[in-house]
Amino acid sequence: MKIYNSSTAPNPRRVRIFLAEKGIQVPYEEVDIVNAVNRSAEFRRKNPMAAVPVLELDDGTCIAESVAICRYFEEIQPEPRLFGIDAKDRALVEMWNRRMEFAVLIPIADAFRQRHDFFKGRIRQVPEYAEAQRLNAEESLQWLDSELASRRFIAGDRFTIADITAMVAIDFGRVSKIAIKPEQKHLARWHGEVASRPSAKA
Repeated sequence: MKIYNSSTAPNPRRVRIFLAEKGIQVPYEEVDIVNAVNRSAEFRRKNPMAAVPVLELDDGTCIAESVAICRYFEEIQPEPRLFGIDAKDRALVEMWNRRMEFAVLIPIADAFRQRHDFFKGRIRQVPEYAEAQRLNAEESLQWLDSELASRRFIAGDRFTIADITAMVAIDFGRVSKIAIKPEQKHLARWHGEVASRPSAKA
């Protein structure tokens, strides 16, 4: 078993933090995304979407997509439960994790992908869309600040995968100058707490 990783990309970091929270150690193999090794025919046989991370099991099965990989490890080692503790809680965690993906991570990623030189020639870029997504991300952070006025973590009173997704997104926002504003006290309080967890360094 091993995970194909990129130390600089946000989605592999989601998996690394998740595994660190569970105390699971898996060998990582670094993929050179700068030189587009992930777009090679060999790597596409593991993931036709040409993205990292990818979990390769001992039987050769390859599982891509960060949340799918995290769900695999949640199944084989449930504690601590990062996807929820019962039917209602799991649904709420799923809801909030999806919101963090759609409202925070995707806009922040698009603000980078749609205009940065790294992606020139790799994807179709629309700089105007990058700017729109930057504004959308800033609005989402303002909304999230108001949500966190009434609870400790994204999905309630326990740390979950939704917090991992949100933290990774906000940290990645720095490359596009998207950041928590001084007046967003609740968001800053939350971020300070989750970023101080040992897993955040994974």
